[in-house]
Amino acid sequence: MQIVIGAALTALFLGAALLSFVWTPYDVATLDIARKLTPPGAEYWLGSDHFGRDTLSMLMVGARTSIAVAVLAVGIGMALGVPLGLAAAARRGSWLDEVIMRTNDLIFAFPSLVIAILITAVFGPSATNAILAIGIFNVPVFARVARGGALSLWTLDFVLAARVAGKGAARISAEHILPNIANLLIVQGTIQFSLGILAEAGLSYVGLGAQPPTPSWGRMLADAQTMIYTAPRLAILPGVAIILMVLGLNLMGDGLRDLLDPRVRRARG
Repeated sequence: MQIVIGAALTALFLGAALLSFVWTPYDVATLDIARKLTPPGAEYWLGSDHFGRDTLSMLMVGARTSIAVAVLAVGIGMALGVPLGLAAAARRGSWLDEVIMRTNDLIFAFPSLVIAILITAVFGPSATNAILAIGIFNVPVFARVARGGALSLWTLDFVLAARVAGKGAARISAEHILPNIANLLIVQGTIQFSLGILAEAGLSYVGLGAQPPTPSWGRMLADAQTMIYTAPRLAILPGVAIILMVLGLNLMGDGLRDLLDPRVRRARG
C-alpha cells in the first residue's frame, strides 16, 4: 500500500513538473505588481506572491527545478560511486580499496552545504553548482552501498565459477555483481532522490541554489519569510510541496525495498 501512495505522490509532482514545460496558468517571468498578494480565487487559484506572480505556476516550475537538480545530482553520485564501490570490493584489502574508502570518509566529513559554499565561492551560486555539490556528496553513499553489496557476493559459488572460467574482476563486476545489487542501488537511489530535494531546497533557501528569476521551492520559502504574518500561504504552500514530495519518495523507497528484497518476501511468504 505504501508504494502505491508514494508512487501516486511522486507521479503528481513529476506530472506537474513535466506539464510546466508546455503549460502553466501564467508566465512565471511576468510581474504584475498591481495584483501582488492577491488571495486565492478564480483568477489565481493559489493566489499571487509579492511580485504578482501566480503561486500555482511558481510551484509547478519550482517542482521542475527541484526534481531536475535532484535527478542530475543522484545520477552523478551513482555514475561515479557505483564503479568505485565495485572496484573497491573487487580489490578488497588492497591499496585501491583503502584509497577509495578513505576518500569517501573525507567527503563525508563535509556536508553538501559546506561543499556548495566551497564551490560557489569559486564559481558563484547557481543550480549547476548545486547539482555538482549534491552529486559529490552522493558519490561516497553509492560507493559504500555498492561495495557492501558486492562484498557479500564475491564469495558465492556463481562468482567463483566465473573466476574459474577465466573472467576478470571487471567483467565479473559488470556481468554478475552489478545485476545482483541493482535492487540495493534502486532503493538507495530513491532515498538519495528525496534527500536531494531537501538539499536543493536548503541550498536555494540560503541563496546557493537556483537564482532568480528561476523559481525554486527553497527560493520561494526564502522570499516568503518576510511575509509570514501577512501572507503565510506563500511559505506554507512550497513547504507542503517539499514535505509531500519527500514523503512520496520515502514511501516509494520503503515499498521498493520490501518488493525487491528477497529476505522480506520470504519472511512475508
